[in-house]
Amino acid sequence: MGSEEDSIEQSVASRRERLLALRAAQELSSAPEPKDNDDAEEEEDQQQEMKFRNYVPHDKNLQEGKLAPAVLPKFEDPVDVPPPEPQAQEDPFLNIAPKKPNWDLRRDVQKKFDKLEKRTQKALYQLMGTFTHVLIS
Repeated sequence: MGSEEDSIEQSVASRRERLLALRAAQELSSAPEPKDNDDAEEEEDQQQEMKFRNYVPHDKNLQEGKLAPAVLPKFEDPVDVPPPEPQAQEDPFLNIAPKKPNWDLRRDVQKKFDKLEKRTQKALYQLMGTFTHVLIS
């Protein structure tokens, strides 16, 4: 058991050394380079410059940063525009087809239709007779 604990401690120590070395290397690579005073002043000016779109500041120094209002493109309402006049086009098949599409059906079924009409009238007459007979009695 002692040898296992020693090997674990050694691996922990080596890992800790590697992490410290990585941190040191990262700090060196991310360290800022020394700049001239002119560059530092220009950078500060750029950081302080503010732009205002919808707000008019009271401070005169900040009013320079006010932007002109955005120009919206011209909007045309599609509802207001009248639709173009549809051109009348004749369907070439209207001239071929008969004016009443069911004329042949009526001709074939007319005899049966007449019989049914007579039976319907007769049934209605009988129903009215029985209904009036019930009301009277």
